Amino acid sequence: MIGRRIELHKGPQSVCFNSNATEILYGGAAGGGKSYLIRIAFVTWAMSIPGLQCYLFRRTFPELGKNHMEGPTGFPNMLAPWLDSKACFINYGKMQIRFDNGSVIHLCHCQYEKNRLDYHGAEIHVLGIDELTTFTYSIYSYLRSRVRMIGIKIPLHVTQPFPRILCGSNPGGIGHSWVKTGWVTAARPMEKFVASADEGGMVRQYIPARLDDNPTLMQEDPTYYTRLAGLGSPELVKALRDGSWDILEGAMFADVWDESVNVIEPFPIPQSWEVSRAFDWGSSKPFSVGWWARADGTQPVTSDGERLLEYTIPRGSRVRIGEWYGWNGKADQGCKMLPNEIAREILQRERHLPIRSSVQAGAADTSIYDTDRGQSIAQQMSAAGVRFVPAKKGPGSRISGWEVMRDMMKAAQDSPMERPALLVFSTCTNFRRTIPELPRDELKTDDINTHAEDHIADEARYELTRERSGALKVALRGV
Repeated sequence: MIGRRIELHKGPQSVCFNSNATEILYGGAAGGGKSYLIRIAFVTWAMSIPGLQCYLFRRTFPELGKNHMEGPTGFPNMLAPWLDSKACFINYGKMQIRFDNGSVIHLCHCQYEKNRLDYHGAEIHVLGIDELTTFTYSIYSYLRSRVRMIGIKIPLHVTQPFPRILCGSNPGGIGHSWVKTGWVTAARPMEKFVASADEGGMVRQYIPARLDDNPTLMQEDPTYYTRLAGLGSPELVKALRDGSWDILEGAMFADVWDESVNVIEPFPIPQSWEVSRAFDWGSSKPFSVGWWARADGTQPVTSDGERLLEYTIPRGSRVRIGEWYGWNGKADQGCKMLPNEIAREILQRERHLPIRSSVQAGAADTSIYDTDRGQSIAQQMSAAGVRFVPAKKGPGSRISGWEVMRDMMKAAQDSPMERPALLVFSTCTNFRRTIPELPRDELKTDDINTHAEDHIADEARYELTRERSGALKVALRGV
């Protein structure tokens, strides 16, 4: 053993350290000892396995120093006896910890998407990522592709398999959705499963961490629990104290979205309601097609004239009745379909919508009208029978669009509903997956963080702020 100075607590910390899974998320509550666990694991493995190359990441360089190089449990204090005996030394210029057996702990950051290419030639034997939800999926998947190990002999007393990945994180942040999908909801807590080949094929495991799992913190700072309880927001308290991943705190629509009210079961759309399609283009990133019905005061009824709903949907309300999300099944990754292929599939899907009226041209991202490289995306789709109108864009239009969405979401919670509301059919699963957890930009808090999976949000914003005009309402086909 390394010594009392860096011992692990019994419970989840020890379970995580000894697990034979190779792609682990140790996460949840604040104060659960995530960063400390990663440091202990890296030091232990580096000392035990000659020549091991360990890479520990935080998103930004300042975070890297503050979280891992300072304080009584930072690397310098943790390694003090071995630094004194020359068993290892810290190169602060290169941010490396080098051991006398040839092992190295590289302290790294990857603030921008382009920074991931800095590690193109790296052979990472152990990848550690602290606060995984601050990373985008593209950065993480690229770093994971560098995880490989050749020519390293694992001593018999080391029971964990290598190469391996160890991540720690709290809920929230731009990566909340893909991390939650990849680990937290993919299997039961503690359960191990093999990720698909296109997800790396490693053995994944989510190990929950709660504040109670760190008795040292609870003993030395017993008021920390109370301070978390005093955060004010029930969602934030639940996330940081209990490790709940159902966090909405800090999200753009956290205070106005209510799944029990805004999400409704599908019903046949009255013929007098306007139905339109909206579009946000994407290729390597997902595209989003949304079908929207605009209430005109007529209420949905059965073929016998009986009302279908117990409540009244106010005139001007918008109901998302269908969607097609152009992804490959992985968060924030597109399926790279061609414009004419998308158009043909749109028409095919419209034949199965619960409507009896024609589908009109809704709003689309203005980028599809770009002709700099020849025929625009809009022209290609129009040739295939699908048209749109340019979305409203201009100074402040993005932020004002979010406010329109927020106001309409909130209106659905009025009892009775009297203002135009935003309602979503329960079948629109990707809207329900992505919209509630979209984080605000930390610097521009009236806006959504553009690194988040915001494609459906943009498509919805385009349509909800579209100005109605008879000249723009182009019926494309009868149903």
